[in-house]
Amino acid sequence: MAFDINGKAALVTGANRGIGKAIAESLLQHGASKVYAAVRNLDSAAALVATYGDAVVPVHFDLAKPETIVQAAQTASDVAIVVNNAGVLRNADPLAEDAIAALQFEIDMNVFGLMRLAQAFAPVLKANGGGAFVQRNSVASLKSFAAFATYSASKAAAYSITQALREVLGEQGTAVLSVHPGPIATDMAQDAGLAEIAEPPALVGEGIVTALKDGKFHLFPDTMGRQMGEAYASFATNVVEANLAEA
Repeated sequence: MAFDINGKAALVTGANRGIGKAIAESLLQHGASKVYAAVRNLDSAAALVATYGDAVVPVHFDLAKPETIVQAAQTASDVAIVVNNAGVLRNADPLAEDAIAALQFEIDMNVFGLMRLAQAFAPVLKANGGGAFVQRNSVASLKSFAAFATYSASKAAAYSITQALREVLGEQGTAVLSVHPGPIATDMAQDAGLAEIAEPPALVGEGIVTALKDGKFHLFPDTMGRQMGEAYASFATNVVEANLAEA
């Protein structure tokens, strides 16, 4: 299901830095009429506002506070594209003392947060003609990495929910895109010890614009992502994106 962002209003969670900021910039540079920068601290979006002026509207948003998600949907009632970029990472292997606590936290933010956002904005997108919903997952959605296994598990769950959203949101004419970057130059990559191989955040922003226009469901925007995407392509096409009920 193809979607062109030109002339459309968007909301990007975690838009104040890193990948989220790059996504907001790409959307604006490719013709988005407005970007709601959904952030925990409104002042953190000052750099975007300074560059793009009234085209950027900071909105209070916190995945840990479900009421802010509902309020954001009420404020950004004109959006046609929602990008869920916000997420958390805890470095914990399965045997770590804090592994269960880490997974509980990551599930609450990365999975329940996604579900809360989708539930809040699905009616908004439907009312505005369908639009698009973009979820930033990860290569860790497809392969677990022991050093941050709990994060990998939460992203695998988020990817599963994203697949279901593709089906249910598709019924209302909403395109869904699942984004699977590898190491990107952000604080999260630094925390995961991947800074030396990380690539620019702009790859994700530009990739989203192109993938939406091309009607893609999966996006693997960087070197590691593309390598994994190529290996995964057959399964993605013949299982994940296929209607097995009609097989």
